[in-house]
Amino acid sequence: MENPQKTLYLERERIFPLLIKIGLPAAVGMTVNALYNVVDTIFVGQSVGPLAIAALSIVFPIQMIVSALAQAIGVGTASIISRRLGEKRPDEAAAAAGTAYAAVTGVTLILVIALFAFMRPILSFFGASAETMPYAMEYTGIVGAGFFFFSLSMCASSLIRAEGNTRAAMVGMVIGALLNVVLDPLFIFGFGMGVKGAAIATVISQIASCAYLFSLYARGKVVVSFRRAQLRIRGDILGPAIALGTPSFIHSAGMSLIMLLVNTTLGRYGGDGAITTYGMVNKLNSLVIMPVLGIVQGFQPIAGYNYGAKRYDRVKASLRTTLATAFGLSLAGYAFMMLLPRVGMSFFTRDPVLIESSARVLRIVVMFVPVASIQITGSTYFQAIGKSAEALVLGMSRQFLLLVPFILILPRFFGVEGVWMAYPLADIIATSITLVLLLRDMRKMKMA
Repeated sequence: MENPQKTLYLERERIFPLLIKIGLPAAVGMTVNALYNVVDTIFVGQSVGPLAIAALSIVFPIQMIVSALAQAIGVGTASIISRRLGEKRPDEAAAAAGTAYAAVTGVTLILVIALFAFMRPILSFFGASAETMPYAMEYTGIVGAGFFFFSLSMCASSLIRAEGNTRAAMVGMVIGALLNVVLDPLFIFGFGMGVKGAAIATVISQIASCAYLFSLYARGKVVVSFRRAQLRIRGDILGPAIALGTPSFIHSAGMSLIMLLVNTTLGRYGGDGAITTYGMVNKLNSLVIMPVLGIVQGFQPIAGYNYGAKRYDRVKASLRTTLATAFGLSLAGYAFMMLLPRVGMSFFTRDPVLIESSARVLRIVVMFVPVASIQITGSTYFQAIGKSAEALVLGMSRQFLLLVPFILILPRFFGVEGVWMAYPLADIIATSITLVLLLRDMRKMKMA
């Protein structure tokens, strides 16, 4: 039986130290997790060349779809678990965990079957050209087999973080990412396997990460454990979990849609070279955004638990603290990308012309990254307190309501430059919408 006393610190400890205690391991874990694709891209780019970078950029949206579905279930269920623990209802928290794992396994099975049955047309749809298709097929054929371990790890990380155990979630991610860093050069350069070696290294690393996270359940190292009989889908849990996780799905799936749209648009206006530039810029930007996402994920159990415990003063205090912390954290990465963009691009390629052109694009795309941290925090806040409508609006605002239309319209007037301009425009408008909704909710909570 789970012990609710283990989670009381969520409503007793000072907010900032608590946020660092929970959020810092999540930030490290998210950043390290991003290294999977960044490291693959760096080594493949240096060993095979720009076409291989373009191929990995085309495959990445497919991986994001798998991640999006796992996160939709995991993050939504995590919100339920946090609030059930705050309400001192551990049995319902355990049932939610069992539902999450059963649902993720079923969804991933369907995706993997579809991917292997229609791999070539799917990759063509996602922007693979005749030149990049061989690399994309080779990479996907191996990485796709590891999707089960990838999706279960994503779900497990969310559920373990929900009970405040972000250190364990971080260790799981670090194990996989560091192993990938070691195995990538071994398989790519040592064994001369190129793109195939990068894929094999990634799958082995994901298996290791998944094995560690589920060993926590076997060793009784979690607050919310579940019995085998609870490993089934309960509609009364999965429905609300999906509703609450939809903003996370929209965020991740929206990123996948954006990548698909950008890749096909760049292919039309700029060819494989522009897709390569986008791949490098997107990977470097992810290393800056992931620490912010980690801090904000650490904020979720604090806000969810205290909202369930009706400690609204701590909910508001945790929101203010997280906003300031996320904004400050994003400034560090922002400064590097704006001041040293050529250094960042040189990680991926030795081509001086490509480095120069990509450095200019990087500065445009990340122009308003610090204010985007406010939008990320706001969306997570509404998820944490169970307000799915507001979370859905914020989850949709940047990707679907703003970025997609901008990418469809602006290139007609500005060509490739229109794609790059779409990002800062979407960031500043989405952040403005977030601030309006947050201020309105703060006024309502003050009157509660």
